Amino acid sequence: MVLGGGGPSASLEAVARTAGVGVGTLYRHFPNRDALFHAVFRQELEQVVTRAEALEAAGSPLEALREWLHANVDLVETKRGLLGALSVVVTEEAKASYSELSGRLTVALNTLLQRGAEAGHLRADVTGEDLVETMYALCYAHEPGPAWKRQVLRRLDIFLDGLRVQPPPSE
Repeated sequence: MVLGGGGPSASLEAVARTAGVGVGTLYRHFPNRDALFHAVFRQELEQVVTRAEALEAAGSPLEALREWLHANVDLVETKRGLLGALSVVVTEEAKASYSELSGRLTVALNTLLQRGAEAGHLRADVTGEDLVETMYALCYAHEPGPAWKRQVLRRLDIFLDGLRVQPPPSE
């Protein structure tokens, strides 16, 4: 929470205090602020990927996608500062780490979308990348405020409703 709220200028002393450890302990595990930010982000991203991979067992692909997207809006809401900080300090090692997770995420989402398309419930021309890019575009289209989350979730629901296969028009 400290990193998400403070972004690049988050106090490492506050992080250590919140974690119940001394700042020396923090520095023994994370040699600098960037290492800590990347470790936290990687853990969060791993949870996002694991949640997407678990959706394969869901009954309705559309509702599983809705659940996953809504959960990610919660993550963006609490991690906006951390994501901003990471955009400034992405190393080659971090890119490789995120690339592997991104690949797993894409496979999980594409599998779910394909299952929905094969069942005749979802459009076949939408990809996992489309879902992720749309979610982030909606999350970052407006500054946070009292109605931010409600607006983002509403717009995501409109997007998801557009993924449904529409019955042919009656003649």
